[in-house]
Amino acid sequence: MFRNAAVLVTTALLLALPCTVSAFETKARSAIIVDHATGMVLLSKNASQPLPTASMSKLMTLYMLFEAIRDGKVTPETEFQVSAKAQAMGGSRMFVEAGTTVPVDALIHGIIVQSGNDACVVVAENLAGTEAEFARQMTARAKELGLENSTLKNASGWPEEGHEMSSEDLLKLARMIITEFPEFYAYFAGTEYTWNGITQQNRNPLLQLGLGADGLKTGHTAEAGYGLVGSAVQDGQRVVFVLSGLDSTRERADESKALVQWAFGAFDTVRFLKAGDVAGTADVWLGETPTVSLVAPDNIQMLVRGDLRNDLTARVEFMGPIEAPIAKGQVLGALIVNVPGEEEVSFDLVSGEDIARGGLMVRLEAAAALTRQRVVNLLPGRD
Repeated sequence: MFRNAAVLVTTALLLALPCTVSAFETKARSAIIVDHATGMVLLSKNASQPLPTASMSKLMTLYMLFEAIRDGKVTPETEFQVSAKAQAMGGSRMFVEAGTTVPVDALIHGIIVQSGNDACVVVAENLAGTEAEFARQMTARAKELGLENSTLKNASGWPEEGHEMSSEDLLKLARMIITEFPEFYAYFAGTEYTWNGITQQNRNPLLQLGLGADGLKTGHTAEAGYGLVGSAVQDGQRVVFVLSGLDSTRERADESKALVQWAFGAFDTVRFLKAGDVAGTADVWLGETPTVSLVAPDNIQMLVRGDLRNDLTARVEFMGPIEAPIAKGQVLGALIVNVPGEEEVSFDLVSGEDIARGGLMVRLEAAAALTRQRVVNLLPGRD
């Protein structure tokens, strides 16, 4: 067999002139915003502190439901029974009626757009039997997902002692929903939904401001204040953020808008490769062709402080030679980007073509090459 060796290639970057980045001062009790592509934190304030969540914790209820659909336990067409407890829920409601059934797909809309506390109870009872058991399962699953500062006492975020999540955990959860469930994430951009003859508007204040916002969830209680888990895309670059503990709907709207504008204004989108661009080639072992191209599966880009652009470095890494057969799109290596003061960021590089295993002659030539190498290594004075 061949011996793998790490192959490092340094790639020069075309960089713009530096600029100055001003800090963002937020009125929120807790806040965090990250570049979704890399997870790089652009701003953080009390982000790891567990706090009351209000309706923002409905994202965990949705995540549990999305997982149940992915695992084949239910489908979007499955009808869930509505209990008297669900119908009696106060606060924001979808207006479901006891004794009827509601399709799972409608409940998803009812939770996302209408922030239905009643819809959350319907989901909890149908997935776990009781809301208390569902809350226990949610908390356990949150810990498995690495949401260490999360304790869920109910499915809706209704005020209850000990029902808390940190902004950092809410942000991690939002990013998982965006990444793992794109088919359902599209629902978060919905601006209104009608159920039982009642049309309600999405409470997300950013959706219609032309900022590229497309999610996710607002929240408000007297204890938690006003909060928002949000996301926005501009020029193909996504940011995800959490704000909590604000004093009013106006303050929430103003702070959210200002935070998104700051992120896209103070940080530059740096594109290293376009989708399909070749970053380099790797040697192939026992293949019909001796090399394989390493390409970007998607646009490889990230947000970077403008004053750091001239200090970026990037390299291509892979373990080679790579043994055939190789499938087009197979992950073979990575583009590693170094930003001063930050952890290295890794982007996958994939095979640009199918490489079949070579025939008899290829294998014979490879065996002969290995034999020659072994003979050389055995000669006196050779390392």
